[in-house]
Amino acid sequence: MTIQEASERYQIPMHILREYESWGLCGAVKKVMGQWQYDDTDLERLSTIMTLHDIGFTTDEVEVYMRLLLEGEPSSTRRLRMLEEKRSAALDEIHFKEHQLQRLDYLRHEIRKTQR
Repeated sequence: MTIQEASERYQIPMHILREYESWGLCGAVKKVMGQWQYDDTDLERLSTIMTLHDIGFTTDEVEVYMRLLLEGEPSSTRRLRMLEEKRSAALDEIHFKEHQLQRLDYLRHEIRKTQR
């Protein structure tokens, strides 16, 4: 499957496909008539890349994670730590937003109280 076909069929932005190629992580990707050809392993890796981007990993963090993933089991502790750090940051953000909502609700309550 070519880069264009992968982008269209799986809704993968071209910049992500180009990042993947530039990182040299393409396992069985071969150039055929000047175009990269993706196999199922590449598509699985690209799915992981898309997930990492979706959960807030930066491009540099995605590259580090994917390089660790290719190392296999020896890197599982480090990959898990990366995921736990991202999860902790997301929880901190949720808690901050909850606090904001509580303060907003208090102010709304105060306004409504004076309207009665």
